[in-house]
Amino acid sequence: MSVTTLRYADTGAFSSLLTDYLARHEALTPFYHRFPALDEFAAQVEEKRASYTPEARQRLVEALREQYATLPAVLHPAVQANLDLLRQETTFTVTTGHQLNLLTGPLYFVYKIVTALKLSRQLKEKYPQYDFVPLYWMATEDHDFAEINHFSLFGKKYEWNAAETGGPVGRLKLDGLQEELLSQLPADVPALFRQAYEEADTLAAATRRLTHDLFGELGLVSLDADAPALKQALVPVLEKEIQTQSSHRAVQEANARLEAAGYKPQVYSRPLNLFFLTDTGKRERLEYDAAQDCAQITVRNTERCHSQAELLDLVRQHPEQFSPNVVLRPLYQELLLPNLCYIGGGAEVAYWFQLKGVFEENGVPFPILLPRNSAQYVGKANAGKLRKLGLTATDIFRPLSELKKQVGAALGQEEVSLQEQQQQLAVAFQAVSDLAQRLDPTLVKTVAAEQQKVSGIVTGLEKRLSKAAEAKHETAYSQLTALKDKLMPGGHLQERTDNVLSILINNPQFIQQLLEAFDPLALEFTLLEEE
Repeated sequence: MSVTTLRYADTGAFSSLLTDYLARHEALTPFYHRFPALDEFAAQVEEKRASYTPEARQRLVEALREQYATLPAVLHPAVQANLDLLRQETTFTVTTGHQLNLLTGPLYFVYKIVTALKLSRQLKEKYPQYDFVPLYWMATEDHDFAEINHFSLFGKKYEWNAAETGGPVGRLKLDGLQEELLSQLPADVPALFRQAYEEADTLAAATRRLTHDLFGELGLVSLDADAPALKQALVPVLEKEIQTQSSHRAVQEANARLEAAGYKPQVYSRPLNLFFLTDTGKRERLEYDAAQDCAQITVRNTERCHSQAELLDLVRQHPEQFSPNVVLRPLYQELLLPNLCYIGGGAEVAYWFQLKGVFEENGVPFPILLPRNSAQYVGKANAGKLRKLGLTATDIFRPLSELKKQVGAALGQEEVSLQEQQQQLAVAFQAVSDLAQRLDPTLVKTVAAEQQKVSGIVTGLEKRLSKAAEAKHETAYSQLTALKDKLMPGGHLQERTDNVLSILINNPQFIQQLLEAFDPLALEFTLLEEE
């Protein structure tokens, strides 16, 4: 496996906010706490250690033990060891989070987790007096089923058309999944991908089983925060949100400063950044009604205005009925975990930049924000095709038109350009126009019209001659186009479309290779090419 890296900016696939962050532009400094560099973690450890209580640690460990007790298989020793380590005040987490995509969804799900695994190892080497546990925050309370009910494998879309409820996806029963999706998978899909869903009763349980089977030997711990015991930690935040709506104000202030610096906010904040989980399993938005000074909750297609006192009473008795939205979910995460660093994609880093004020309002340390490792995998067959066309793996990020010119030049294709002839015609017509201006100015427009016609004829000839030149190497150009679409599906990074099975089936060592290749704090894009 050949591993090379390049700057994120050189791929042309990432936002200016992300590339500016990696370049440490001063305009973004107010929106994060500490930059993701190895030496910065010492201060982050001390800050988190001072704020994270023994009660919070005990609550976390007990919840994790209860959740892992439901696994049908024996716990991997590495996971058991990390659960034991979490009892110690010198143990901290490195966290990434993601939706419960079927069979892991796009490749970047795996890249997130491997980044967390590798950074945990690097931190242990740098700070041996502490322990660092890689943790996957399962986004079980998300309710957008359409985003997670499908994945692509070898160009085919697999989809589960469940009768979802509009509630937390982690609670979904797996009815129909076997018939609709699992039975349709290729025979060479590893058994663990099927068993995770066949032997679980909910999507959350299946996802925990799958991540345990894939990453358990590496020590990954997965947490489902949709649990009554864990929601107790959220009570002070819920009370403050209902009483003051402080998170909305903090986000609005951050948004104004981001926009003034030239960046577009990623997420939208509401006066109440909460959902209400109904008895029927739906996740309904809490809407603040300023006119009546109350909050509307839609239950069974009816709306009722709840007073502040009613909501506060409900919060204190049943906090598990409340669910934080994208604005408060990160705060909930950092309340529960002894966390130092959050690893996310470019869009996630962007919305965390809107939240520093929310953390300050609640007195919770803001974690180090690390963009996950991003990668392009080029299998042996495609690597051979690139070499045959005279290209390298880094060339694939360039526009197809540029690549065609490069391949054409290598094949000896004559570049067709009639620009010089167009310039000569322009000079000639200018002389004719000058003559018309002296003899009969009414003819100047006629001369211009004729010039436009002739210029159009020459342009048409240029296109026909270019097609004739390309026809000599049509096979090579067809291969190039197919290769570009394979490695950059729809013009986007491979990691946003392809599933890990597209590589893992033919390369069982892929996850281990990623672990060796990734260097999270190098902050560079990774190219992996089979030799």
